[in-house]
Amino acid sequence: MIETWQLRKSFRSRKRVVRAVRGVSLAVPAGQIFGFLGSNGAGKTTTMRMLVTLIRPDQGIAVVAGADVRKAPVEVRRRIGYVSQGGGTWADATPRTELVDQARLYGISAPAARDRVARIVADLDLAAFADRPCRTLSGGQRRRVDIAMGVVHAPRVVFLDEPTTGLDPQSRAQMWDELRRLRDHGMTIFLTTHYLDEADALCDRIAIMDGGVVVAEGTPDELKRQISGDVVTVGLNGSTSYAAHLLAGARWVHELEADAHGLRFCVGDGATAVPEVMRVLDGHGIRPGSIEVHRPSLDDVFLAKTGRSLSDGKG
Repeated sequence: MIETWQLRKSFRSRKRVVRAVRGVSLAVPAGQIFGFLGSNGAGKTTTMRMLVTLIRPDQGIAVVAGADVRKAPVEVRRRIGYVSQGGGTWADATPRTELVDQARLYGISAPAARDRVARIVADLDLAAFADRPCRTLSGGQRRRVDIAMGVVHAPRVVFLDEPTTGLDPQSRAQMWDELRRLRDHGMTIFLTTHYLDEADALCDRIAIMDGGVVVAEGTPDELKRQISGDVVTVGLNGSTSYAAHLLAGARWVHELEADAHGLRFCVGDGATAVPEVMRVLDGHGIRPGSIEVHRPSLDDVFLAKTGRSLSDGKG
């Protein structure tokens, strides 16, 4: 459904050229939820904006739903849906009116638009607030209306930029169910997210982007299997830098990361590594507040591939 080959985009500032995307090649199968992960400045937003024809690539090829984004951008727009992070509902309009207007913009006749909106309202469970002004809706309700506007014209693929940002856990879970329902009806979904639990639970495949290139791609389980061994988290109430210095020199520690709360690193076997960790720290008068061992998560994959954690607030 989406294919790119060596997609590139640079931006010129007064003093330098910023190479935001430096050769992205992707293949997204039809009927999947594809997650795009990356911290700020990684290039994921620029890549998405090229795929939805909001900006033109400098080089490379991108084909979306069978149409070339450079040669046939209007045709791409006919075949896709796009939901920005900010949404697009009008405060004084009702969701039903917004949806009918959106369908009409895609050339659907008025009677057909009303019929289609009735089905969307039922499928996405919008009936309870479909005829209320959008300004009266909760954040979760408005986000569901945004998704409905992105799919009311039955696109082959829909692009979602951070679809659940700012939603409470219940609204996020409901959104996940609705996205799975769209996928199960044959729609391809391409989304960006900062929530690693969301990517793990929701996405069929994931690409991790860093420095303008894709550094890893696969199913969540495939990516986690690339991190061998266990992950150790050590809680500290101080001496974090000193503890990191002590453990960084150990041959059995790799991918070490330190923050204000403690350390996280990978080891070959947690059961044998933990006593060694305790021995090193205790030998230098450092008493951990906690120490935990767990199997690799997507955040551990992100750390291993980029050198930073996506859950540290920088994503």
